[in-house]
Amino acid sequence: MANVLVTGGAGYVGGALTDRLMETSHNVRVYDSLLYEESYRKPVPFVLGNIGDEECLQPHLQWADVVVWLAAVVGDGACALNPDLAMETNQTSVQALVRRFHGRIIFASTCSVYGASEGVLDEDSPVNPLSVYAESKLKAERYLKSQNAISFRLGTLFGVGDIFSRIRMDLVVNILTARAFKRGQIKVFGGGQYRPLLHVKDVAEAIAQNIETPHTGVFNLHAVNMRIADLAEHLGTHFPGLEIERTPVKFQDDRNYRVSSEKAIATFTFKPQYTVDDGIEELKTLLIEGRVKKIGINRHSNYHFLKESLEQNAGHSETESWI
Repeated sequence: MANVLVTGGAGYVGGALTDRLMETSHNVRVYDSLLYEESYRKPVPFVLGNIGDEECLQPHLQWADVVVWLAAVVGDGACALNPDLAMETNQTSVQALVRRFHGRIIFASTCSVYGASEGVLDEDSPVNPLSVYAESKLKAERYLKSQNAISFRLGTLFGVGDIFSRIRMDLVVNILTARAFKRGQIKVFGGGQYRPLLHVKDVAEAIAQNIETPHTGVFNLHAVNMRIADLAEHLGTHFPGLEIERTPVKFQDDRNYRVSSEKAIATFTFKPQYTVDDGIEELKTLLIEGRVKKIGINRHSNYHFLKESLEQNAGHSETESWI
């Protein structure tokens, strides 16, 4: 049994992880600034705080045996809005964590560090970060190299994390599912680009499994490498009559990569339980039942929410649905 501090525990991955850890004997504490949330209602000890507030954070680091570091500005677009803030949040904060905490660290990195690369990539493959987001995560990984730390390079996530936290609609499986439901049609740009896809609950399981293991280093985590064009075909089986418009024009996102998770499979028997079809169907069910009242609001997107916040501070506001 360990004292586990989850920074960013009210977020997309954090919500799924907290639910999973509540099923264990660990003592769990969530530390979060509630950037995207109005309240925190789970029966878990909670601290409202920013990871940059060392005075607020330090007592909780002293309490913890294990820190799961999920707090971050997540996504290429969101980080590009304010690169300095992104680097401070994603990179500098980890450097400070290493200086102030000497227990076990579990860190959420990203497969985006591989950028646009050929072949199936493992943890020893060359990295090619194409964004502030990927660069900040890669640098943070390097601070953790000599620590009792495990860094998970996560694939592109999808699915519903938990019943309390917001649903992210800015992830490729989720957003295409929402558009298929709302519009009855989706548009695929290029479509040949690969993404290593992974359900958010499978991330939670991998983290929970490694709270007290001796494993350290970098591990890829993904369930399936799938082309965007093939994802569109999957959606067609869930939404009969779906119109799929294909255009050869490439999407502005240049990432294209496939990864191997063999290291995680061999080391701690990583075995994803959720398929892409599972993720599509669970979100489709919520939408059909009306459990997501407004599916195109900015709160469901890291980029659009942060962009709206910046525009409001500048005296502007964006309200048009982006789904």
